Amino acid sequence: MNDEIDILEVDRIVESIGRDSASVIPVLQAMQKTFKFLPEAALRRVCEISDITPAQIEGVASFFSQFRRSPVGKHMISVCDGTACHVKGSEAVYYSVLKDLGIKDGDTDADGLFTVQKVACLGCCTLAPAVQIDETTYGHVRTDTVSDMITDFIENEANRIPRKFQGLEDGISMGEVRVGLGSCCVAGGSAKIREALEEELESLKCKVDIKPVGCVGMCHRTPLVEVVIPGEEPVLYAKVKPEDIPEIVERHFWSDSPFIKVRAATERWLKKLYTDEARNVPDRYSINVRDEPVADFLSRQKHIATEHGGVLNPSDMEEYKRLGGFKAIKDVFFKNDPGGLISTIDKSGLRGRGGGGFPTGKKWDIVRKAPGEKKYIVANGDEGDPGAFMDRMIMESYPYRVIEGMLIASFAVGATEGVLYVRAEYPLAVKRIRQALADMEAAGLLGDNIMGSGHSLSLKIFEGAGAFVCGEESALIASLEGRRGMPNYRPPFPAEKGLNGCPTLVNNAETFSVLPWIIRNGAEEFAKLGTDRSKGTKVFSLAGKVERGGLIEVPMGITIREVVEQIGGGVADGRTFKAVQIGGPSGGCIPASLGDTTVDFEALSEVGAMMGSGGFVVLDDRDCMVEMARYFLSFTQSESCGKCTPCRVGTKRMLEILTRLCKGQGKQGDIEKLEQLAKTVKGQSLCGLGKTAPNPVLTTIKYFREEFEAHIEGRCPAGKCAKLITYSITDDCIGCAKCAAECPVDAISGEPYSVFEIDPELCVRCDNCRQICPVDAVVVE
Repeated sequence: MNDEIDILEVDRIVESIGRDSASVIPVLQAMQKTFKFLPEAALRRVCEISDITPAQIEGVASFFSQFRRSPVGKHMISVCDGTACHVKGSEAVYYSVLKDLGIKDGDTDADGLFTVQKVACLGCCTLAPAVQIDETTYGHVRTDTVSDMITDFIENEANRIPRKFQGLEDGISMGEVRVGLGSCCVAGGSAKIREALEEELESLKCKVDIKPVGCVGMCHRTPLVEVVIPGEEPVLYAKVKPEDIPEIVERHFWSDSPFIKVRAATERWLKKLYTDEARNVPDRYSINVRDEPVADFLSRQKHIATEHGGVLNPSDMEEYKRLGGFKAIKDVFFKNDPGGLISTIDKSGLRGRGGGGFPTGKKWDIVRKAPGEKKYIVANGDEGDPGAFMDRMIMESYPYRVIEGMLIASFAVGATEGVLYVRAEYPLAVKRIRQALADMEAAGLLGDNIMGSGHSLSLKIFEGAGAFVCGEESALIASLEGRRGMPNYRPPFPAEKGLNGCPTLVNNAETFSVLPWIIRNGAEEFAKLGTDRSKGTKVFSLAGKVERGGLIEVPMGITIREVVEQIGGGVADGRTFKAVQIGGPSGGCIPASLGDTTVDFEALSEVGAMMGSGGFVVLDDRDCMVEMARYFLSFTQSESCGKCTPCRVGTKRMLEILTRLCKGQGKQGDIEKLEQLAKTVKGQSLCGLGKTAPNPVLTTIKYFREEFEAHIEGRCPAGKCAKLITYSITDDCIGCAKCAAECPVDAISGEPYSVFEIDPELCVRCDNCRQICPVDAVVVE
């Protein structure tokens, strides 16, 4: 690409996005999408034709992790290092990707095709370990499937020809087939399931509606297919593969043409004759909501924010209306009583679902009473917690509902402009929100004088650029204004002085999605759920070492043990339940001995954790709590904005001590020093990131102090810390060479059919060899 084309492209980007300084982040995002990185010539051109300065570009580009200043490959491979992926072996997957491509950390392969990077979280925690190549996500990636994953992506990229499903225009539909097409479902293979359905139904000339639906919650059973025929009980199939589709279709639908029937039957007979796929797929995969595992997963849940999950087409506004959508906002406009509306929300007991649980009605009242003609509303969908994906699922599956909630809130506080702040790593959420905004504007549900109410609201999307600290309100607002995402001293709070100096209401996506239900069903019905001080329900992403992971919505007051053992089916692989991490890096590690702790704002705070966004990551006896504390500190330390000394320096000193402990270099007094530093950082930091960053350290020391003491002695009881364990191969080795093939650093050598050896100096303790060994000849000491 020559300089002239670059310049013309930069001019087009600036012209379409804006020339003011607040446009700097969207402009840089658009340029990086076009050029794959930020070329210096392009940056200079931006400064020449806009109000954006070189200092502003340098400040923003160096602050947000999403921006790249050097050329990269044609495709980006992002290996998730979120909590769930971390505990399930993402580090080993990362090294395997590097080995498969023949590159080193941070490099691009020789063909310039792939660049590999670690990312904090892809929001597909139940599919851990997860890897994303461009916008294609792969779940449950193992070291021995990395090569197949890359090959699959290359083949699909080469054959990426849009295919339109024509269907049959005449006749009455025989039924409906629902396919979950949320991010987790797609990563599990549901897009290929949909293609197989389209091909099979076209070949049989059957008039059947294929309906995409949002998150079904049971992420551990994806891909899911539900067959709905009028007058019959719906039938649900789990873990469906494309080759299963012909038999599923045959069971429920038929063709009126004898020729087509014979042809289809012949094709199936030949397939069974010449392949090993002669199994009874429908019986094998069919599940029932009354089956014990499914009933246990669903029975304790109460769907409010996730109402109509698995039924609603996320992109069908008319269906949303048929299912009660926009009734709440009509009622709000008809009553025309903003004060009464705030009182209703206050009576419901709703508290913000994205952090510390500040009363929603109280926050609204502050914004409404704040002086100023201009007021803003912001939906915080940046959700940076590794191990959390609730807001992503809600925005993907219920975009109209989130926007209706914003409409309700904007009427209450008097806001006329708003922003949906969505993580750029959530492309499907961005796509569906953008479509919903366009649909609602076309229908007169956004814009001026909505429904003749006299209330106006314009909304736009802003894609986050990768900064965990932007989950804090003032840091988020700073990035909206084109500045580094650094928190402000408070007061004043954003509710009083926020975006562009105006009163600004900031709630997260889950909070907005609850509002239509409260208006339609009444504050009293919502307040009946939960505990005395924590009302309603909470959406969690249940992930980690649990049998049944997924998106769950449960009443406040349910116990940790009920979530893990009843809904989650207990710890996977027959291991022992050790702890649960609630609230992400800002939360705490709660031991199994406190499993009867109720899940509500007050009870979690009392045991050293917090609700946070709603990450719920289960840990087993193979997880080292010292290493987990180090992992969370490494995340918060790297995400610290650096504005205040306690957070900037304190988290670094804490991380240094934890790193030494995990390397077997600990010394007496380290535990006490950690506690002292943690209390200082917690008490003196400027914003919520610093104030909560010590929580994982304090809780692990409090509940698992013996593990810290063991590390000072040079032992890792869980056998997890790489520098404190040694891998070796016993004489039981059969010389199959599988371990050598899977070693990402070529630390294993030997001749076929002889006993192989591991070089302890090269070994990175990724555990690949132990997992792949067919005779358990690899031992860890």
